[in-house]
Amino acid sequence: MENKDRNLYRLDELSDYKVASDYSDVRGWKIVDADNRTIGTIDNLWVNKDMQRVVYLDVKADKTLIEDSQREVHENIADGNEKEFMYRDGDSHLIIPIGSVNINKDTKTVMASGIGYDTFRRTGRFNTQQRFDRNYERAVLRSYYPDNDPSVGYDADDDTFYSRKEFGDR
Repeated sequence: MENKDRNLYRLDELSDYKVASDYSDVRGWKIVDADNRTIGTIDNLWVNKDMQRVVYLDVKADKTLIEDSQREVHENIADGNEKEFMYRDGDSHLIIPIGSVNINKDTKTVMASGIGYDTFRRTGRFNTQQRFDRNYERAVLRSYYPDNDPSVGYDADDDTFYSRKEFGDR
């Protein structure tokens, strides 16, 4: 059954949508952090259908990033520190706001220059078989941009929420 409140769709779900000719289709491209460490591969694009634009990159996390994340969880548990977020099997994707990256068409690489490897390692991931919700979006934004006031614009409608600089065109 179609969710009438649903606002985000994977581009491959929308047969009548395609990447505009003046933008690069970055699916399949590698994404790196500011230090050129591999974060993963762009698996898909999340489109806000009402706004008719891409708002997130769907990233399949690199195996090393996943292993580093699991190692940190196990080390914290061994130290007696409870971890707020435990990954389940299949939680191998994360989202990155489109305005948070730079695209290099020549090397077919996407760079998240303002977000470091450790932040990606700690950011909650999702399973592609399940939909994420606005709560996940808020948590991801707080993870990537902890200095931003999380109360400003996070509970807004789509137009206000996605007008944040993190979703700006690049």
